[in-house]
Amino acid sequence: MKRILILFFLYFSVSFAQSREVYIVAIDDEIDLGMAPYVKRVINDAEKNKAKAIIFRINTFGGRVDAATQIKDAILNSKVKTVAFIDKRAISAGALIAISCEKIIMTSGASIGASTVVDQAGKKQSEKYQSFMRSEMRAAAEKNNRKPEIAEGMVDERIVVEGLVDSTKLITLTTEEALKFGYSDTTLNDLAQVLSYLNLKTAKINQTNFNVGEEILKFINNPIVSSLLIMIGLVGLFTEVKTPGWGVPGTAGVIALTIFFGAGYILELASAIEILLFVIGFIMLIVEIFVIPGFGFVGVGGIIMMIAGLFLGLISDFPVISWIDISNAIIQLALTFVFTGIFISFILKFLPKTEIFSKLVLSKMIDSTSGYISNEPQISELVGKKGKTLTDLRPSGTAQINNDKIDVVSESEFVLKNSSIVVVKVEGSKVVVRAVE
Repeated sequence: MKRILILFFLYFSVSFAQSREVYIVAIDDEIDLGMAPYVKRVINDAEKNKAKAIIFRINTFGGRVDAATQIKDAILNSKVKTVAFIDKRAISAGALIAISCEKIIMTSGASIGASTVVDQAGKKQSEKYQSFMRSEMRAAAEKNNRKPEIAEGMVDERIVVEGLVDSTKLITLTTEEALKFGYSDTTLNDLAQVLSYLNLKTAKINQTNFNVGEEILKFINNPIVSSLLIMIGLVGLFTEVKTPGWGVPGTAGVIALTIFFGAGYILELASAIEILLFVIGFIMLIVEIFVIPGFGFVGVGGIIMMIAGLFLGLISDFPVISWIDISNAIIQLALTFVFTGIFISFILKFLPKTEIFSKLVLSKMIDSTSGYISNEPQISELVGKKGKTLTDLRPSGTAQINNDKIDVVSESEFVLKNSSIVVVKVEGSKVVVRAVE
């Protein structure tokens, strides 16, 4: 009997301790897409542990609206009580997050509001974007029984709130104004006072932080890093297409593109559609190179689909996309393609001549009776010589030149078996040929 009572006591103690747990989320940086998975994870953990509350300690000038809407949705769907503790300011996207919480507590001298949608240069966006933001602010205010016209007035200066502002100013509430108009429940100056106000003075405090995975996502979301991943992916795949078998470059390319699209999928930048576009496009390109003679509709379509997949993977699935986001994606992708082209040109021009590459390629004659020659002094004399292909060149294959079988590479196009060719140049051990009439 005693053992049963002890077990019951322990179970009750653990359950009570869990139920008295409070999670603290600091939103004190620019709100970006990397913050959304962090907030969602904390809310999920708090729900699993049956916490009493989640306190969002907010001090931010705002950030990305698409990230803020993801956070807003997660807060509104939370089964745990949510509290916004505005320590100094909740501006722009920060105001949307604060209004989404059940309770708002502000420190003395704090402010909340000014949520007009602007681009990175601070220029106000068109009515389409303002309309979306107004509806998001209004919905969050209505959900928590706050005056929706004030929330809308934080986005649109045309909205008049009697006794607050005229039709020429955006609404930004001070601590006193927020308390007067129902956008703050009380004024407190530190976390200990907030916990006491919520009757959670003895609760276990869980100060949350970004975990390793979330930090990696934020890092990958950096435009420079994502551009490097695309570049590695394209160079790796190009290298595999140009060389027989499968090796390190192709594996590195696949890993880089998997990281790029995987991070985008988690951050809600890329969906399954963008990933399928790229994969199908690459398959079409491979079919064009190795199966279909020449280069036509299938190859061009594959390239277009690959570019579309990468481009859409840089743009948020946000319902309203600004031109600045589109132009940034175009610039980023264009610069990535330029540097990728430069790097591939460098590989094609200099790699065959390097000492490292020469160690990987057989340059001495194996057996004169085999019919193959690879001796560099001999093949360097082949420039201008004509011959005939013994296999299809896709783009590499075998040709007969001066009664010898030689491994050759087509200069560009697909060349059929038994076609006449001429050697246009020799790069290290690589013999480059071109089809002739």
